[in-house]
Amino acid sequence: MNRIVLLGTKGGPGIRARGAMPTSTLLELDGRRIVIDCGIGVTKGLVEAGVDLRDLDLICITHLHSDHLLELGPLIHTAWCTGLRGAVTVYGPEGIATYWAGFLASMAYDCAIRVLDEGRTPLAELVTVVTYAEGVVLEGPLRISALAVPHPPLENCFALRFDGSHTVTLSGDTAYFPPLAAFAAGSDVLVHEAMLPEGIDLIVQKTGLGEALRAHLHAAHTTVDDAARVASAAGVGRLVLNHLIPVDDPRFTAADWLSRCAALWNGPVTLGHDGLEIAL
Repeated sequence: MNRIVLLGTKGGPGIRARGAMPTSTLLELDGRRIVIDCGIGVTKGLVEAGVDLRDLDLICITHLHSDHLLELGPLIHTAWCTGLRGAVTVYGPEGIATYWAGFLASMAYDCAIRVLDEGRTPLAELVTVVTYAEGVVLEGPLRISALAVPHPPLENCFALRFDGSHTVTLSGDTAYFPPLAAFAAGSDVLVHEAMLPEGIDLIVQKTGLGEALRAHLHAAHTTVDDAARVASAAGVGRLVLNHLIPVDDPRFTAADWLSRCAALWNGPVTLGHDGLEIAL
């Protein structure tokens, strides 16, 4: 079965009761199981999507903000404790190896005890961490490509394109970036982050972070209007709005998001929510 499952669709690291979880996505394509980003909640989201954690395969991290990275180590460790059947490869930007080494150090006592007491293969022996940059990340029947995108102040942030029997592109976190259209050209699905301009003031008020947060949102993220522009220029089969800012705010409905798309994109569009499955 080829599918995309949005495991977490919230932009930003905060979580609230009965609200959406931070960013993580499952892509199942041609027999490969790919987890893209590991915000908090990814492990439970995978299980609820019907994934057997023992079959964890391939993980891609788009950048090192916590809402995309926080549960990477715990996901792998939990899969290991569940009875991980094979090796796991993690692709991430510069700094990913430092994260993984730090996680292993933080869990050294537990890992050693489980190897000694339960006879497990050492976790470090089952995980390969690969640092990638712009260009081809993985070559083969599944081809993964990366495009550097602007998400200040971070320097290493990437959109990812997955080519197999279908093509899926994920924008990662990015300001409006017209070159992304060429990168995503012809994709069956473009999963793009989206920010509703009407919600920015409310987010600033809710968090109490003031003008610094407002400046960051405008400089580092893409409005829903501009996500629609990218989809139109790329000629994709479907646009899926993800990493939503704001999310779960009752003052805004799907109509607020979709009406902005309609003026700029005449193809199919889906407003993401946690657990949404898209068949390929």
